Amino acid sequence: MSYSLSLLTVIVIAIFILASAIKILREYERGVIFRLGRCIGAKGPGLILLIPIVDKMVKVPLRTVAMDVPPQDVITRDNVTVKVNAVIYFRVLDPTRAILEVENYLYATSQISQTTLRSALGEADLDELLSQREKINQELQLVIDKHTEPWGIKVSTVEVKNVDLPQEMQRAIARQAEAERERRAKVINAEGELQASQKLTEAAKVIASQPLAMQLRYFLTLAETATENNSTTLFPVPIDLFEPLFRARQQLESKTP
Repeated sequence: MSYSLSLLTVIVIAIFILASAIKILREYERGVIFRLGRCIGAKGPGLILLIPIVDKMVKVPLRTVAMDVPPQDVITRDNVTVKVNAVIYFRVLDPTRAILEVENYLYATSQISQTTLRSALGEADLDELLSQREKINQELQLVIDKHTEPWGIKVSTVEVKNVDLPQEMQRAIARQAEAERERRAKVINAEGELQASQKLTEAAKVIASQPLAMQLRYFLTLAETATENNSTTLFPVPIDLFEPLFRARQQLESKTP
């Protein structure tokens, strides 16, 4: 009985040792190996053999991580307080440095992103923050990537998600937008009146050079009015309108023998 118990104990210990000695890493994982406390490098993917008790492995994923940057209170260069949050995309390029150079690279990256967000946006005006989002994203990416590069981490993208403005600032921007729309409407109306006056001036010059054109226009107006209205309309007809007709008739009669 005691022999069977001892054999079972040995088998269990052997299985435990083998389980701790054999590791399988996925394609997107690497294992940083420490042998008696000294780093001997990163291995993987696939089957990894460790020396039990002597070796210790720390897994490091290599896939891109999307991390939310919590909302930060930012005072812009023109003294406007806004609340801004963002998202940062990064991945580990060097697993060994990610483990050796910083205690927790995820926490460190999050903290450096928050401080950089506050400092970088504090150097921009509110108008720049609202209208030049792409430029600000590139500046944030360059600064954060510069800080995380010694840790073996590559920051690929930083995107500012939301910019929350105070209520009084929202109302001021709304009034500014309304005033801008009114200004554009007045400019468009003035341009339309200018073009109309230019066309009327050209038409007046043509009519002045051709007296019969005025008479034809008068008759066309009578015809349009008669078509659109069923009631009787009286128009005073200046005798000067018929003077060219009388003159033409007199000339015709003088030529007739």
